[in-house]
Amino acid sequence: QVQLVESGGGLVQAGGSLRLSCAASGRTFRTYAMGWFRQSPGKEREFVAHISASGGSAYADSVKGRFTISRDNAKNTGYLQMNSLKPEDTAGYYCALGLIINNNITPSMWGQGTQVTVSS
Repeated sequence: QVQLVESGGGLVQAGGSLRLSCAASGRTFRTYAMGWFRQSPGKEREFVAHISASGGSAYADSVKGRFTISRDNAKNTGYLQMNSLKPEDTAGYYCALGLIINNNITPSMWGQGTQVTVSS
């Protein structure tokens, strides 16, 4: 079973940047698509971005042009570079591994999450 550990969250002012990391154990990381999701209190978990095993990516409209997802299969690590952060980006951010079906990632493994707080 692959374990996922997120890091890189924190408190940042609006307009600032953070880079989240998702470190995966095991050798199968490269065979999965990786995604980032976020959840705010009282809201459902929502899709942020995904990157396929071959490197193709997709983004939620709310983050397009500001966030960049990437992966380094040699390091079994995925990343989410977040620029021009807004207070509404405040949430717990979760990485996941899974399969892409009909251009949507279907997660089967989740990390424990890392908190991002953007102050105005």
